[in-house]
Amino acid sequence: MRRRDFIKIVGCSTLAWPLAARAQQSGTVRRVGVLMNYGADDPEGQARVIAFRQGLQKLGWSEGSNLRIDTRWTGGDSGLYGQYAAELVQSAPDVILASASPSVAALQQVTRNVPIVFASVIDPVGAGFVASLARPGGNTTGFSAFEYSLAGKWIELLKEIAPNVTRAAVLRDPTLAGGIGQFAAIQSTAPTVGVDLSVIAPRDPGEIERAIAAFANEPNGGLIVTLGAITTSRQRELITALAIKYRMPSVYGLRNYPAGGGLASYGPDSSDIFSRAAGYVDRILKGAKPADLPVQAPTKYELVVNRKTAKALGLTIPQSVLTRADEVIE
Repeated sequence: MRRRDFIKIVGCSTLAWPLAARAQQSGTVRRVGVLMNYGADDPEGQARVIAFRQGLQKLGWSEGSNLRIDTRWTGGDSGLYGQYAAELVQSAPDVILASASPSVAALQQVTRNVPIVFASVIDPVGAGFVASLARPGGNTTGFSAFEYSLAGKWIELLKEIAPNVTRAAVLRDPTLAGGIGQFAAIQSTAPTVGVDLSVIAPRDPGEIERAIAAFANEPNGGLIVTLGAITTSRQRELITALAIKYRMPSVYGLRNYPAGGGLASYGPDSSDIFSRAAGYVDRILKGAKPADLPVQAPTKYELVVNRKTAKALGLTIPQSVLTRADEVIE
C-alpha cells in the first residue's frame, strides 16, 4: 500500500487569509523561483514541488494572491541548468529554491545576490556551496540530502534481503564529488557483511548498460545505486530495468526506485525536506538572510521494499525488513 498520496493544491486556507489579505491590500506579490532536477512529468519531482507549495500555504502564502512561483524542470539535462538558472534570475525573484547540486551550481554561476535555498544537496560544504553548515555565508543555505554514513546501510540492507550476494556493483555519478563519500561509506561496511565491491561510474547510458551486463556475467551479484544527477533522474528507468533483466538484487537511496520496479530503498523523505525548505523561503521573504540560516539535515528517513520485484527475483523479503518498512509495494 502506498504511504504517500498526491494532494492537489487548494485555494487559500483560513490560516493563510490574514497575510494574503494584507498582501492584496498593499499590492505586494512576492516571487519565488524553483529549479528542479526532475522532468515536469516525473511523479517524484511533482511530489516534491507539491510538498513545497503546501508548506508555503501553511505559512500563509497563496499563489495568485500574495505569491507567484516560477518553476523550471531540467529533467536532469545538464545543458538546461545554466539556461533555466539565468531565466529565473532575470525574472527578479525574491528567493529561489534549488533542487539538488546541479541546480545550486548553475544558480551560483549567475547570481551571488538572489537568496538560494537548496533541498536534497549532498555535501554542500564539500561542493563549495556554503562556507560551513552552521554559518553558510553568502546567499545560499538549505537542506542536505543525508550524512555519508547512511550509504553504509545500503549494503547492509542488500545483504539482509539477499544473503547469497557476495559481490556488489556500486553505481555512482562520476560528475558528483559526493559520490566519493558515498562509496567510501559503503566500502568501509562491505567487509563486515562479506561483500566484494566493484565501481561503475558511467558518463552515458551506453556505459551503464555495458558495465552492468559485464558485472552480471558472474553469479551472486547485487547492485547499489548511489545518489547523483545521473542516477537520480536521467537514467532511473534504465537502471531499474537492467537490474531486473540480469536478476540482480538492488538497493537504492530514494523511494522512486522501488516505486518504479526496483527492489528496495532506504533514504531521506524528500517530500519532507521540500516542505521544510518552505520554512526557510518563508523566513527569507520576511527578512532573514541565508548567511544566518544554518544548513539542516533530514529528520525523516524511509525504508521502502517492492514485494512484487522480490518475487520476480526469487527472493523472500525477511520479516525483519517488512516490520521496519515504511512502505511495502505489493
